[in-house]
Order: sequence, then structure tokens, then C-alpha cells
Amino acid sequence: MEKQKTRSIEIERKYLVKGEPWQGHTGVAYKQGYVSLWGGVSVRARVAGETGFLTIKGKTTGISRVEFEYKIPADEAAEIINTMCEGRFVEKTRYKIEFEGMVWEVDIFHGRNEGLVTAEIELESEDQEYAVPDWVGDDVSDQSSYSSSSLSRYPYTEWETTPS
Repeated sequence: MEKQKTRSIEIERKYLVKGEPWQGHTGVAYKQGYVSLWGGVSVRARVAGETGFLTIKGKTTGISRVEFEYKIPADEAAEIINTMCEGRFVEKTRYKIEFEGMVWEVDIFHGRNEGLVTAEIELESEDQEYAVPDWVGDDVSDQSSYSSSSLSRYPYTEWETTPS
């Protein structure tokens, strides 16, 4: 059996969203749970539509980190989330929106993170230039509280004030 593994350096910026840029686009339901979160490293299972993934992410340096991602059966990913994540999961709908040659991923969070909407853009380098749509708000790339792994432990609906 051939392994379906992707090793890459993930470089991304994350922003809050103003307005509703996803109108007219088709979203995909995501549920992702965290098996392990330790020292800035995470092990995550994800069901995205009909596809499952197991992902290992390294510690973030700047806006970059090493990422290994493996496709797995969706039912196995769901079982990992339901039996091994001890309630550390997030639910969201992801929309992919193209703007001036780049793809923005807009996430509308549900459940314990209801009300939070973020947009991410993956870059080739930390200093890559790109156009920013008018629906993109504050840059929260350096605020770990907005990461999905953090949101799985400290949900948006429970924040008293916006953490840094």
C-alpha cells in the first residue's frame, strides 16, 4: 500500500473577517479533534466533507511550521475524534475564495466557537506579497488563541475579552 503523505512547511497568515464574503460559495463541513497538544506540537484528526486526515504540526516559528498530513478513511478520523480527543475539537464550515490569484480559506466556526469567522492565506514565503480583500479585518496571525488547537481547549464563546 502506497503512503499518501504530504510533508511541507506551512506558512500562513490569519485574519478576522468583516462582512459575509462566503455568500454564493459552497462550503465544506469540518470537524477536527486534537489527540495531543504539547510544547507547540499538535496531532490532529480531521473529517473534511467525506475525507479523513491525520495531521502532525510542529512548533510555529514566525508564521511557519512543519506539517505532515496523511489521508485516512473518514470513519477512522471520526472515531479518533470521538474516542481519543477528550472533547478537544472544533466544528466549522470552510469556504475557499479566490482573490487576485490567491485562495483564501474562510472558516465559520460553530458550536462552542459560534460567532468567530477567520480567513487564512497560505504563502510560499514569509515575505510574499499579496492583495488583501476589503472583507479582511485584523491580522491575528501572532495570536495563538485564534488557532484551532487553542479554540478546541478555550472556545471563543467562553472568552471574556479577546486574548493575545
